[in-house]
Amino acid sequence: MAAKETLKICVTKMSTRNCPGMDSVIKPLDTIPEDKKVRVQRTQSTFDPFEKPATQVKRVHSENNACINFKSSSSGKESPKVRRHSSPSSPTSPKFGKADSYEKLEKLGEGSYATVYKGKSKVNGKLVALKVIRLQEEEGTPFTAIREASLLKGLKHANIVLLHDIIHTKETLTLVFEYVHTDLCQYMDKHPGGLHPDNVKLFLFQLLRGLSYIHQRYILHRDLKPQNLLISDTGELKLADFGLARAKSVPSHTYSNEVVTLWYRPPDVLLGSTEYSTCLDMWGVGCIFVEMIQGVAAFPGMKDIQDQLERIFLVLGTPNEDTWPGVYSLPHFKPERFTLYSSKNLRQAWNKLSYVNHAEDLASKLLQCFPKNRLSAPAALNHEYFSDLPPRLWELTDMSSVFTVPNVRLQPEVGESMRAFGKNNSYGKSLSNSKH
Repeated sequence: MAAKETLKICVTKMSTRNCPGMDSVIKPLDTIPEDKKVRVQRTQSTFDPFEKPATQVKRVHSENNACINFKSSSSGKESPKVRRHSSPSSPTSPKFGKADSYEKLEKLGEGSYATVYKGKSKVNGKLVALKVIRLQEEEGTPFTAIREASLLKGLKHANIVLLHDIIHTKETLTLVFEYVHTDLCQYMDKHPGGLHPDNVKLFLFQLLRGLSYIHQRYILHRDLKPQNLLISDTGELKLADFGLARAKSVPSHTYSNEVVTLWYRPPDVLLGSTEYSTCLDMWGVGCIFVEMIQGVAAFPGMKDIQDQLERIFLVLGTPNEDTWPGVYSLPHFKPERFTLYSSKNLRQAWNKLSYVNHAEDLASKLLQCFPKNRLSAPAALNHEYFSDLPPRLWELTDMSSVFTVPNVRLQPEVGESMRAFGKNNSYGKSLSNSKH
């Protein structure tokens, strides 16, 4: 990535419409003078989030988890890097960037804008996941997706899914990812009631590693949720779905209406704030942390944005100008619409936080309504909650797995070993049932 590119925050989940201009670039709030802050325009600005009728909510597995079996081991070897421009010996040999260089083995799932296939590379024989995004002729080429894909090509980290290749034709945009067999949502569904405390710690540490890496490059994920955190058969956690497939040509639903995603969306965004910084992602980290420990979603809204906010305020307290400076100026904050709640200790809502040393304190510093009060990813990595992990974990190079450190390994979850879990792969089925 060029040095100048690191001076921009590249915000994911952008629409293919309104591609050019500053709407897609946002700088960190705390490094820019007030008069220079950029505001992001939403593509569906007329939507009234408080008028949506109640609907039944069912958590679904995203079709965006396109990825390859990460063949890591405890031997300490890093995953091999894929060269984008390596040239085969023969002009007729399979090449990167060509659709006929990949063999489709089976369909994993199909959504409204993309189809995901398990495939095999003819270049190097590796398994891949092919996410084929259908382009609408009247919309033209999704330049935002291409630019974002180019950005993701520059992200090389053990805890970020690897984008091997990009294939662009007149009809489709195909993103070729490493293939990872499951995600955190499926993992938690397989092990209900909360995960092993040691595994929660390792998953959270890896999540924060990946976020710290992208945040230092001023890149926001903007859609953190268990479905977008891939888990390899060895326990490697990888950030996935950076919005590449979300750049759909004709949205079938207003993005804000996808109720399940609301569970992990911070209150400032729910209230209409468009001034994003890295603190946006940190709220999602707090929600996922609580869910891994408690075994249930932290704030599972069942109706609309107002219901989601009510669930948040019930635990953290209804905000005012004293607890959250500027909240009254947010577009969707109307005090008369919200019940007045006082803040509570998090263990009153999620009792299992009290079972693990320093867990409640870390969760409380992540789940702050006022965005600027949320802990950053680097600061969270240095929280006392992680104090019993081997010091070498903080010295790893970007592409080194946490499992290269001696004695770092996942513990068997209650009633089932990781080996049994790895054999029962529901990845393709979940994609086929995806409602996104």
